Amino acid sequence: MTVPIVLHRADGAPVASSFRRAAFGKDDPFEGHREIAWEGPDSMIVGRTSFVGELEVASFPHIETIVVVDGELILTAAGTAPLVVGPQAGAVIGCGTALRIQTGSGVRFSFCAVACDKPTKPGLVQLRADADFKPSASLPAEALLGPAPQCRSDNVFSSDGADYRAGTWDSTPYHRVVRPHRQNEFMHLLAGSVRFAAPDGSVLSAGTGDALFVPQGASIGWESSGRVSKFFVVQSVQA
Repeated sequence: MTVPIVLHRADGAPVASSFRRAAFGKDDPFEGHREIAWEGPDSMIVGRTSFVGELEVASFPHIETIVVVDGELILTAAGTAPLVVGPQAGAVIGCGTALRIQTGSGVRFSFCAVACDKPTKPGLVQLRADADFKPSASLPAEALLGPAPQCRSDNVFSSDGADYRAGTWDSTPYHRVVRPHRQNEFMHLLAGSVRFAAPDGSVLSAGTGDALFVPQGASIGWESSGRVSKFFVVQSVQA
C-alpha cells in the first residue's frame, strides 16, 4: 500500500477504493449497512456506512469512531442527553455502551472501529473541531524537508487494551519525506489540504471534508502549505 485509502470526498467525487459489504462481528448493529475498505491484523476496520432508521443497542460490541459526512445522527447513551452529530462532526462510542441510534432522513458516515475483549470505557465522547488543543510532539529533523511545524492535539479517547486513540490534531505547514507510516491512522480533514507522495513519485491530494486511512507501514510523504486540522484515530500494530 503506497497511498492513503480514500473513504470519502467532500465534493462528492467517486473514490477509487474498493469496499465490501460485511458486518464487524456477529453483534454489529450496522450489519447490512457497513462497507469495509480495509481490515487489519489487529481487529481494526475502516470504511463507510449509509443508514436510516432507529436502533437500540444494549451493549455496543466494539469501539467505533464515527464522522458524519451527510445527514444527521442522534446518539443517546443511557442516562445522558442526546448527542446530535451532523456533517464535519464526530463521536467515539465506547465498547459496552447502552445506546440508541436514530436518524430520520438518512445519514452517511465514515468509521474506524476496533474489536475489544471486554468493556472498559463505555460511553460517548464527542469529537470537536474547536478542541482543547495542547502542544504535541513535532517531527524529527531527519524526517523533514524544511522547518519543523508546531503541532497541537486534543486526545479525547484512549483504550490501552485495543491500543486505540482518537481526538483532534492540527499543525502549521510542513513537508515530510516519504517514509513508512508509524501507525494505522484514520483521518478526516477539518481544515486545509495535504499532498501525500508515494515512493513512485505519484501524489494524492486531499482537502477539507475528505476522509482517508493510512495503514501502518505504508510509505508516504506529507506536504501542506497552510494550517491543517483533522479528527484522527491511531493504532500501533505489534510486530
